Amino acid sequence: MSDQSPRPCTAFHDVNRIANGPLIDVALAVKAALAADPAAAILTFDDTTGMVVDLDLRGSDAEIAARLSPPGGEPALNAEEAPRGRGRPKLGVIAREVTLLPRHWDWLALQPGGASQALRRLVEEARRNDGGRSRARAAQVAAYAFISAMAGDREGFEEASRALFAGDSAGFAEHSRNWPEDIRVHATKLMAGGNEAGDRD
Repeated sequence: MSDQSPRPCTAFHDVNRIANGPLIDVALAVKAALAADPAAAILTFDDTTGMVVDLDLRGSDAEIAARLSPPGGEPALNAEEAPRGRGRPKLGVIAREVTLLPRHWDWLALQPGGASQALRRLVEEARRNDGGRSRARAAQVAAYAFISAMAGDREGFEEASRALFAGDSAGFAEHSRNWPEDIRVHATKLMAGGNEAGDRD
């Protein structure tokens, strides 16, 4: 998910799902729920990672939205005002540090197009040959993070966790059958790919 994509999240009040969608929308829904019931136990999860999101709900709705807006949502600078940084941001190219051994740099220096092009080719080749394993693993990790927070003390958690990492969806369904429906449904959607989670509203 790019930094400019809406961050998909889901909020739960106790065991019930109360909001899902882009982070800003969910944050405002959580703020409204807390205004109605300040003692409500609400957790918000990042649907890509399954991790709890710490929301700063101070201020007006506009102030909250401004804090949570992705960098791409900020007004564009004029060409004269835009600072020139490393990389080619208009193409989505981001400059970050890469640490390699000297022999790796030596090999990269011999590649056509230079080190950056060679690294991009290697990453694209690895993605093509991955067969979806990295995506599946990320979905398992996200689902596990979510169920650890929401169902870690529930019957069948250990067995459901083993089934999750074994890719056994039927086993997961069997061992989680007594969990609250919203938790079970959301975990299953995270297992299926993270960004598909929370599309029931």
